[in-house]
Amino acid sequence: MIDCLLKKIMETKNPTVVGLDPSYKMIPKFIKEEMLERYGKTPKAVAEMFLTFNKAIIDQVWDLVPAVKPQIAMYEKYGLSGIAAYMDTIAYAKEKGLIIIGDIKRGDISSTAEAYAAHIDGVEIEGERFDPWGEDYITVNPYFGVDGIKPFLEPCIKKDKGIFILVKTSNPGSGELQDRLIDGEPLYFRVADLVTEWGKEVMGTMGYSKVGAVVGATHKEQGIALRKRMPHTFFLVPGYGAQGGTGSDLKGYFDKDGLGVIVNSSRGIIAAYQKDEEFGDAQSVGIEFAEASRKAVIAMKKDLENAL
Repeated sequence: MIDCLLKKIMETKNPTVVGLDPSYKMIPKFIKEEMLERYGKTPKAVAEMFLTFNKAIIDQVWDLVPAVKPQIAMYEKYGLSGIAAYMDTIAYAKEKGLIIIGDIKRGDISSTAEAYAAHIDGVEIEGERFDPWGEDYITVNPYFGVDGIKPFLEPCIKKDKGIFILVKTSNPGSGELQDRLIDGEPLYFRVADLVTEWGKEVMGTMGYSKVGAVVGATHKEQGIALRKRMPHTFFLVPGYGAQGGTGSDLKGYFDKDGLGVIVNSSRGIIAAYQKDEEFGDAQSVGIEFAEASRKAVIAMKKDLENAL
C-alpha cells in the first residue's frame, strides 16, 4: 500500500490528504434544514448531514489529491448513525479511487489490539472474510510498545495495508511527554527508533516502509531531525493550515526527491467556504460551498510546491 500511496502522490503531483473531520457548525444551512426536516432533531439527521457534506467535497477534490483521512471520533459522537456515515464516506471515496487513511488512533494489547487491527485486517466468519471498514491505513498509538503494535503488522504484510504511528504530534501540549529526556534524548527519538525497527519487515519496493510516522507540521526542527533519523519512514503530517503549519515549515520533511510525506489539512479545506469571501454569506451558501474546498486544495498544493 505504501507503493500505491507514493504512486498516487506522483500521479497527482500533490502530497495533500484531505481530513474529513466535519462538525455540526461546519455544515451549510441548506443541508442542515433538509436533513432536520427528513429525520428530525436526531443523530441520524447529523450523520446524513456529514455524509452529504463529505460527498460534495469528495466530488470537488478527488482528482487533485491522493487520499482522504476521516477522523472516526467526529462520527462516533453520533453513535451507530455516525459510524454508518463514516463507513459510507469511505466507500464513496474509494469509488473515486482515493486512498483511505482512517484516523482512529487505537492502541491496546493482546486480543483487544487484534480486534482494533480488524480496521485493516478485516474479519473472518466461518471461513468467509470481510473488510467492513475499507481503510487502507490507520493511525496507531505506540504507548503499549511492541505488544500494541504486533497485531497491526500482520495485515501490513498479508493485506498490503499500512499504519501511521504517533511519534511527534502537532498539538501544543505534545512536549509534556514526547519531549521528556531519556538518556539525554527526547522520548520521541526513542519512539522513532522503534518505528524504524518495526517497519523493517514490511518495506515496500520504493524505499519506504508500510509502517509510517505521524510527525506534526508545527514542530519544524523536530520534523527535520526525524527525517534524518528515519530515512525510510513515510510521514503523515498534521498541523498544516488551521494549526499554523505552512509549506515552508515542511521543506526538511521531504526526501531528496520531494517525496516521503503526505500533509493533512482538515478545517482549512472542508470549512474553506466559511472564510472565502468569494462564496458570500456562509449561512446562505448553496452546493457551491464545496468549490471553496477545491480552491483551498489548489492553494495548498502550490504552497507545498513552493516549499520544494
